Amino acid sequence: MLNSVKKLLGDSQKRKIKNYEQLVNDINQLESVMETLSDDELRQKTVTFQHMLQNGKTVDDIKIEAFAVVREAAKRVLGLRHYDVQLIGGLVLLEGNIAEMPTGEGKTLVSSLPTYVRALEKKGVHVITVNDYLAKRDKELIGRVHEFLGLTVGLNMAQMESMDKKRAYEADITYGIGTEFGFDYLRDNMASSKSQQVQRPYHFAIIDEIDSVLIDEAKTPLIIAGKKSSSSDFHHLCAKVMKSFQDTLHYTYDAETKACNFTEDGITKIEDLFDIDNLYDIEHQTLYHYMIQALRAHVAFQLDVDYIIEDEKIMLVDIFTGRIMDGRSLSDGLHQALEAKEGLPITDENQTQASITIQNFFRMYPALSGMTGTAKTEEKEFNRVYNMEVISIPTNRPILREDKKDVVYVTADAKYKAVCAEVINIHKKKRPILIGTMSILQSEAVARYLDEANLPYQLLNAKSAEQEADLIALAGKKGKITIATNMAGRGTDILLEKGVHELGGLHVIGTERHESRRVDNQLKGRAGRQGDPGSSQFFLSLEDEMMQRYAGEEVEKLKKSLKSDENGLILNTKIYDLINRTQLICEGSHFSMREYNLKLDDVINDQRNVVYKLRNNLLNEEVNMIEIVIPMIKNTLTVIAKDHLLEGMLPEEWDFTKLVEALKEVLSTEEIPALSANNVHSAEDLQELLKDTLTSYIERIKDLESNEDAQEVLRQISLHFLDSGWTNHLSAMQHLKEGIGLRQYQQEDPARLYQKEGFEIFLHTFSHFEKEVALYLARYINVPQNI
Repeated sequence: MLNSVKKLLGDSQKRKIKNYEQLVNDINQLESVMETLSDDELRQKTVTFQHMLQNGKTVDDIKIEAFAVVREAAKRVLGLRHYDVQLIGGLVLLEGNIAEMPTGEGKTLVSSLPTYVRALEKKGVHVITVNDYLAKRDKELIGRVHEFLGLTVGLNMAQMESMDKKRAYEADITYGIGTEFGFDYLRDNMASSKSQQVQRPYHFAIIDEIDSVLIDEAKTPLIIAGKKSSSSDFHHLCAKVMKSFQDTLHYTYDAETKACNFTEDGITKIEDLFDIDNLYDIEHQTLYHYMIQALRAHVAFQLDVDYIIEDEKIMLVDIFTGRIMDGRSLSDGLHQALEAKEGLPITDENQTQASITIQNFFRMYPALSGMTGTAKTEEKEFNRVYNMEVISIPTNRPILREDKKDVVYVTADAKYKAVCAEVINIHKKKRPILIGTMSILQSEAVARYLDEANLPYQLLNAKSAEQEADLIALAGKKGKITIATNMAGRGTDILLEKGVHELGGLHVIGTERHESRRVDNQLKGRAGRQGDPGSSQFFLSLEDEMMQRYAGEEVEKLKKSLKSDENGLILNTKIYDLINRTQLICEGSHFSMREYNLKLDDVINDQRNVVYKLRNNLLNEEVNMIEIVIPMIKNTLTVIAKDHLLEGMLPEEWDFTKLVEALKEVLSTEEIPALSANNVHSAEDLQELLKDTLTSYIERIKDLESNEDAQEVLRQISLHFLDSGWTNHLSAMQHLKEGIGLRQYQQEDPARLYQKEGFEIFLHTFSHFEKEVALYLARYINVPQNI
C-alpha cells in the first residue's frame, strides 16, 4: 500500500516537472527576441507588465514573458544565465510551493524570477534569508537585476531607524531575516500612532532555506518583552530546594520533548517545605511558577550546550549554528532561574508584551513560497501547516558525490579515534575535509583528537555570520581541514580550488546523526555541488546523544548481542535498523511537539487578532472615539449587573449598596434611582430603571465629539489600558499553559482545556479593559476644563 502511494506521488511529481518543462520551452523561445531589445526597451517591459496587471490580466498571463525578461537582464547585469532547471524552480515558487534544490544549484538566482513577477503587482514582495549577511549579499546581487528593470529594492535590518525601515518596506522588493519582519509586525502593533508603523499589508514572501526558518526556528516564538523586577532571594531559594530533588521520585523529565513536571512526591515536598496546603491554589500560583522554572533550569538546560557563562552572565547558544545569541534572554523568569542555578547575580525579569510564533506570523502572508536543499522529509508538515507542496527540481548536472555507508562504534572515544584516522588518510591525498558536528562542545572534542595527531585544522567558531561564510567558503582549498557545526555557514557554497577535482573533491565527515534526516542531508550536500566530485560518511557511536536520549534502553539490551572489532567498530548490520528507526521517532516526536504548540498558539492567535484589530482601529485618527467608548460603558454596566445580581441568590440577599456605588462610579453621577429587592428582580429590571440615567450620561459624552483634545486623550488612554491588559493577559495565558499539561493525568485534553479556559481569561481581560476606559471617562468628564 505504502509503495503504491509513493509511486502515485512520484508520478504526480514527474507530471508537474513535465508541465514546467513545457513552460520553460516557451520561455526559451523568447530568448532570441529579448536579446534584440535595447536596455531601455527591456526596462520598458516592466511598465507594460504593470499596465497589463492593472487592466485585468493575471500573473499567469505574463509569467512566460516576464521570466524571459529577467533571464536577459541577469545576463546583461550579472553575466549569469538562468539554467532551465532554475526556471523550473522559479515557476514552483511563483505558484506558492517549495522548490527543493541541492546545494550549488543557484537558488539565489532562482529567486530573481518570481520576486520580479509578484513585485509588478505593486503590493510588495519580501525575500527572507537566514541571516543579515545573506540578506545584504542577496539584495546587492539580485537587487542589481531588479533595479536595472526599474523596480526598487530595500533592505530591512535590525537597529534601523523607523523611517529607514518604512522606506525599506515601501520598496517593491524587501530583503531581510524572518525574525526581523516578525518583530516589526509586533512593534507596529505596539505603536502609539499610525506614523510609527513601518509595514504595509503582506502580499508575497519567498523564504530561502525554508526548512530552517519554518521548522528549526518554529520552536521559539518571537517575543518583545519589557523589564520587571525579579525576586532575587526567591529564585536562589527555589534553586537551592531543587538541588535536593531526585529524578523520577520528585519530578519527571521527557528528554524527547524537554517537558518536565513534578510528581505527587515532588508536590508534597514543596508543600511541606513552604508550609502550604495546596500548591495549585491560586494564592500559590507565584510559588508554583518559580518552582517549575527552577526545575526546567536544572534538568532541561545544560551548561556549555544550551548556554555558556561569560562575565557572570548567561549567554544562550543557538543549537542550530552553535553561535552565541548575544542580547537574547529567556522570558517568564526562566533566565533568572538559570542565573540562580549557576549562583550568578539575578537580572530583571522579562515580561512578555507581545509575541507570535514563526508559524502564525508567516501564515498571515496570502502567498508564501520557499527554497531549500532539503524539504522532502518534512513535506507532510509543510502541507498540513502551510498548504505548500515540495517539488524536487532536477539538478543541472548529475550528482557525482559518493555517500558511503555509516560506520558505528561502541564508544564515543572509539568513534573520534576512527574520525582522526580517516582524516589522516584523506589528508595524505591533499583532499579538503569538512567535519560536521552537532555543537561547539563536539567541535572542540574533535579538535582535541586532531591536536594529538598534529593535524592542522580550522575550527569554525565565528562571532558573526559574515565571518562564518568567509571561513566555510575556504573549506574547498587543497589540504584544508575544517571543523564546523552542521548548520554553520548555511547559504554559502564551498567552491573547490583548482586541482581539487582531480583529487576527488571535498570529503564530508559527520560525527553524529542529527535528530532530523534533513540536517544530515544538508551536511552531505556540502560536497558534490554542480556535478563536482566528492564524498561523505557518518561516524556514529552508541553513546551519541540521539541514541542515548531516544533509544537508551534498546541500546543497553542490544549491547550484549553486538560484535565489534579491536577498534570498537560494530560488525552487526542490525544496528543500522535501530539508528534509522530512532531517527524517525525523533522526527515524529518533534513534529508532534510543533503541532501541539501550534494548536495552543492558535488560541492566542485568535485573541491577538481581536486585540490588534481593535488597536489599529484606535490608532485611526478619523475614528470617532465616542462611538467606540459608548458600547464599552454599556458592556461594563452589564458586567456590573452580573457581578452584583448573583444567580442562585434571592434579591433580598443582593448587596444593593455596593451595586449603587459601582453604578455611580461608571455613570459619573450621584443621581442613581433607588434600588432594592422591591423593584429589582433581574438584570432587565435594572436596565429599565437606569434607562434615563444612561441616556442622560451618553448625551453628556456626545458633547465631547467636537473636542479634539478629548478625542485624543480617550484614544491614548484606551491604547494604554489595552496594552497593559494584553501584557497581563499574556502572562496569565503563560501560567495557564504551564499548568495545563498536568491535566493529562486527569484524562482531559490539554489543548481543548487551554482553549476553553483561555477564552474565559480573555473575556475577563476584555471586560476589565472596557471597565478601566469607562471609569477613566467618568472621572475625566467631571473635570470642568475637559468639557
